[in-house]
Amino acid sequence: MTQQKKSPTKKLLIICAVFIALVILGGFTARYVGWVGGDGEGVEVETAEAAKRNITQIVSASGKIQPEVEVVMRPEVSGEITALPIKEGDFVAKGDLLVRIKPDIYQARIDEINASLLTQKARQEQARASLLEAESVYNQNQKLFEKEAISEAEFVQSKSNYESQQANFQAARYQVQSIQAQLQQAEEELQKTIIRSPRQGTVSKLAVELGERVLGNTQSIGTELLRVAMMDQLEVQIEVNENDIVNVAVDDTANIMVDAYPDRTFEGTVTEIANSAEVTAEGTSEEVTNYEVKIRITTPHNLEMAGSEQIVQTASQEVPGSTFVPVFKPGMSATVDVETETAYDAVAVPIQAVTVRDFAGEEENAEADSAAADSVSNEQRTIIPEEDLRKVVFVVEGETVHRRQVETGISDNTHIHIVSGLEEDEQVVTGSYRILSKDLADGDKVNINNRKFTSR
Repeated sequence: MTQQKKSPTKKLLIICAVFIALVILGGFTARYVGWVGGDGEGVEVETAEAAKRNITQIVSASGKIQPEVEVVMRPEVSGEITALPIKEGDFVAKGDLLVRIKPDIYQARIDEINASLLTQKARQEQARASLLEAESVYNQNQKLFEKEAISEAEFVQSKSNYESQQANFQAARYQVQSIQAQLQQAEEELQKTIIRSPRQGTVSKLAVELGERVLGNTQSIGTELLRVAMMDQLEVQIEVNENDIVNVAVDDTANIMVDAYPDRTFEGTVTEIANSAEVTAEGTSEEVTNYEVKIRITTPHNLEMAGSEQIVQTASQEVPGSTFVPVFKPGMSATVDVETETAYDAVAVPIQAVTVRDFAGEEENAEADSAAADSVSNEQRTIIPEEDLRKVVFVVEGETVHRRQVETGISDNTHIHIVSGLEEDEQVVTGSYRILSKDLADGDKVNINNRKFTSR
């Protein structure tokens, strides 16, 4: 009888234990899903403190390295190259021989003109003799005519002959001067068969070979012979978008990253900003407007190409104490960061902490939730309100966040200057992006988990 009484008791205990287990499991499940306890846990976010720092606004662009000064040499006369004592990369001084063109045809031209000049000078002397004879006859006939020893017709004829010989002599003189000018031009053309360097520099390009025939500028644009450049005075030519060009000014400092030296940064200065735009894909949806900007490379470079006997290698500015001197070549690719403006001791937060919210939309939603909104007609409700977009940050106060409108200034690659609306050391939400940009609202409870987001 005792065993029969215990059996129902055991069953009851088992049922109670199972029920309690199910209740506990259901509680954990509801809490995990979010049916209960969600308000107390809050939204998981990442935060950062507003702090004072120096912020430098940067305009980045890519371009090519080129010499600041590069002289293109073209011949003024045509002919065959008979001497080419240089090669590409040679350093030349002002006046050094670069190219000699075969002078035979120009020397023959000078000989021909000299012969014509001698002939014309002989004719001039003949005209001079005829003039003297006509002058003598005219003077003699004038005296005879005054004594009425000859007729008026004879006197007039002698006078006309004298004036005619004067004109002939003047024409002969002008003809001599014309041939002398031709001779001078021919001599200059002969001198132009010898091409010398107009300045010191490096032969950055040599486009011809010994024995090649070239055309002078008088017959066309002329054959490009070579280029002489100051290789220790290079610049980077970049194209800056129209939205950024207003922030760039002459003498702005710049950091230059050359693809050939990936682990080094070089210094530069803005020297020239174009006034005319370079427009690509004009008239299409892909139209782009850029402005050409030139950045002088101020870090010492290419010293061995500038006459090493006169220039002493100096330490590279980007690596103090280093004797490294880079060697740049025209056409190398480079990326430039132009430092356009700097704010010192500015209250700053990570860029991702600043988001944009539509205040007009929120006010409309508040009206729709009120009792007065029920009386608004359907036609009035369909009117879309104008956007009122404002920049805001979410400031953490205890376990909740509060939306605060801010005014921003310049920014760099990571931080943005908060001009007003936020104080130093205040904690703001910086992530995640989805929560900050859409889900997070004023007064929401949050759970700070910076370690989770940092480890990503």
